[in-house]
Formats: sequence, structure tokens, C-alpha cells
Amino acid sequence: MNDVVPEPSQEVPVDPDHDPAAPAPLHVPRTPTGNAEVDAGLERLGDADHLATDGHIEVYEDVHRGLRDALTALDVRPGPPAPSPSHDQRAPSPSYGTRS
Repeated sequence: MNDVVPEPSQEVPVDPDHDPAAPAPLHVPRTPTGNAEVDAGLERLGDADHLATDGHIEVYEDVHRGLRDALTALDVRPGPPAPSPSHDQRAPSPSYGTRS
């Protein structure tokens, strides 16, 4: 068995300006939803494209908080009034206690 590792045939040039850890846009499409709060959160995600990875968590938490607030607001919004019952089923009718 031969333990000799072959030498690379060509040396790969190193670009001194290239930093693999530098922020780089992901170019992920963000389709508007029509809900202003949700769309603002989607646009906020674009801020992560210009941050180093250790800054992404702040953006993600901010967007998550905004989306959670938007969902919570859906539960609080008043809807149409509930229909009123024709009579109160808990109380006996007035004629119940009257016998002829």
C-alpha cells in the first residue's frame, strides 16, 4: 500500500477580497400577502441579507414577534354580533307556574 498523497496539479488562486463569512443576500423571493403587518415582517427578513449570521437571530425574533402579534390581533378583532336567543332557556316560561 502506498501512503503517498498526490500533490494537487494546480494551485487555486485565492481572492484576497473574498470573505466567505461576509453577509450575502439569499435572494429568496418574498411574495406579498396583502396583510400589511405580515408584509412588513417579510420585508424585515430582507435585513438579514446584509448582516453577518450572528445578527440574523435578532431579525428572526423581531419578525416572529410581529407575526405572533398579527395572529393574536385576529383573535381580538370584533366580529359580527352573535344572534340573540329568542328566549332565555334558563328561566321557565311565565305560564309554567300558573295553573288553571
